[in-house]
Amino acid sequence: MDVIIRRARVDDEKSLVDIGIKDGRIAVIEEGIVDKGTTEIDADGRVALPGFIEPHMHLDKAFLHRRMPARRGTLDEAIRITGILKSKQERNDVLERSRRVLDMAIASGTTLIRAHPDVDPIQSLIGVETALQLREEYRDLIDLQIVAFPQEGIFKTSGVVELMKEALDLGADVVGGCPYNEISWDDTKKHVDIVFEMAMARDLPVDMHVDFADDASDPRFTSAEYIAHKTIETGYQGRVSLGHVTSLAALGHKALAPLVDLLREAGITIVTLPATDVYLSGRNDEMNQRRGITPVRALRDGGVNVAYSSNNIRNAFTPFGKADPLVIGNMLAHLIQFGIPEHQAEILRMSTTNAARAVGINDDYGLAPGKPADLMILDTRVVADALLDIPARCWVFKRGRIAAVTTHETTICHSAAHHGGAAVNLHSAVANHA
Repeated sequence: MDVIIRRARVDDEKSLVDIGIKDGRIAVIEEGIVDKGTTEIDADGRVALPGFIEPHMHLDKAFLHRRMPARRGTLDEAIRITGILKSKQERNDVLERSRRVLDMAIASGTTLIRAHPDVDPIQSLIGVETALQLREEYRDLIDLQIVAFPQEGIFKTSGVVELMKEALDLGADVVGGCPYNEISWDDTKKHVDIVFEMAMARDLPVDMHVDFADDASDPRFTSAEYIAHKTIETGYQGRVSLGHVTSLAALGHKALAPLVDLLREAGITIVTLPATDVYLSGRNDEMNQRRGITPVRALRDGGVNVAYSSNNIRNAFTPFGKADPLVIGNMLAHLIQFGIPEHQAEILRMSTTNAARAVGINDDYGLAPGKPADLMILDTRVVADALLDIPARCWVFKRGRIAAVTTHETTICHSAAHHGGAAVNLHSAVANHA
């Protein structure tokens, strides 16, 4: 074996197991592997999970929060401010900020990111080009899927279709869309049609930002139904992901139920983005401010695949974030009131198996023999406590190679406290390129 992880916890109801890794894949998971590994790691009862997946992130817009802070905190303001900052984008700056996000994500146990760089005349293809460079640079540490994302609309902004096609020619993996950012409902529908045409011409998946609103009064922000019908019509079931989808929360059960059934029939994944959606939503509410979260419980209960992601890291859309799926998952659990053990386990699935389905790798993902050795060892000894503890990711593996190591040692000085003082000795080391 290349690597053997000894005494790991993969199930709270079962005994500790060893995980054997060979040629970048999990070879065996069982108690007391007799073979020896070239590298051996003693998990000492700590939890093993498959690597987190971030199905919706914007690397090219990260860490812009202090350059032009948003004052009103609305979606329109965030788009406007980001447009100004995009016009000043420089390649080395984009690379530096993107690397900060990737390093954070790797240390947090993420093994795949679907990145959504903007494609428009404002910044041209700099987001795609830098993502392509980083995909190669980080190939042994994390996988990058790249979406050609028309943030500024397709009909609202001239030249976007040609830039999207160029981005796909360069190597972008997914056709993106932003149908709400058009002038009319007719243009929104044509936006969706063009996205599917481009995807079908190249046999690529579709991933769109849709329904980003507090209510369902403007049809441009209620395109999920149209997209679901289009998905079924084109035979694209299972190959479409939609981010945000917040206006569904404005629908009563009678209106929501048939739409949930349609989304399930279309095999569409809904990716909720709680950090952004809560921050931007309900800005005009004077009382009982809306949370702005897509109805996760109703979607889940209706058989729709639901995942979540960090979305933006420290910019006008979301001035917070550290690219840690456990932090976002803990936030989401609070917001949608998923507190019982079964619900907490569901949150973990949303960032692992559900997210794998969202990005199309569900058949080659997970903690099982034959799967890629993309996994992590967390500094907690109960699987059910991972979401509660938000523990350090002690070891992160990408295809069987150690991608990050984090160690924490804390001493609570009780004797010092008796004398009116307290001391904490904290050592932290993160090796993102181990």
